[in-house]
Amino acid sequence: MSGIGPFWRYYGGKFRAAPRYPLPEIDTIIEPFAGAAGYACRYPSLRVILVDADPAVAATWRYLIRTPASEIAAIPDVPEGGSVDDLPVCQEARLLAGWWMNSGTTTPRKTPSKRANYASEGQGWGGWCRRSRERIARGVDHIRHWQIIEGDYTKAPDVRATWLIDPPYQSPAGRCYRKQPGSFDALGAWALERKGQVIACDQEGSDWMPWTGRVALKSNAGHKRDGVSREVIYHRSTHPNLWGVM
Repeated sequence: MSGIGPFWRYYGGKFRAAPRYPLPEIDTIIEPFAGAAGYACRYPSLRVILVDADPAVAATWRYLIRTPASEIAAIPDVPEGGSVDDLPVCQEARLLAGWWMNSGTTTPRKTPSKRANYASEGQGWGGWCRRSRERIARGVDHIRHWQIIEGDYTKAPDVRATWLIDPPYQSPAGRCYRKQPGSFDALGAWALERKGQVIACDQEGSDWMPWTGRVALKSNAGHKRDGVSREVIYHRSTHPNLWGVM
């Protein structure tokens, strides 16, 4: 099938960028810094193994993988003036709603941002509302075969796969992530040792991989931000003549 999701928007997520990245060459995708798994969501029928050290991210994926679409569709709205803690549902469902309280964050929120309130009224993407629940419910039946591992990137299985390695930014922009790689030098060495196809990415200026290409991606504009994320890409193909990205 074609892509699904995203199930929520995560800071630095790659759902919009994924069509600019190389297609998977192996029928197993591993994302060792899963976040919202934007790359894997483009290819949900493949075998997908997600790894993330953030307990909130891992718990959200466990919930999505196991939960019937009808149960997700039945989660109510956050009451006016209330928070996700007021929802009469399990903690994992509150986490899921929390990711929608403020689009593009690294932690689920308790109360909606002004932007989320605006979106829940039918203006744009985001907000925990009927539209977001229906969007999620349409996708979950396609990820029952996915696997989530809670832990750092070294917990990923050492198998031949298409690897999408998208860690917290090495630059100051990555400081908002709750879980960081212990050493980017160690991460780079580990990435180069993976079997199969390797796709890695970061912002311009990072130096933990021998980058093979660059790409400019649309992002949210704001104070001192022009709405363009300038990123570097590393691609090692399984095909000798397709080493670089672009």
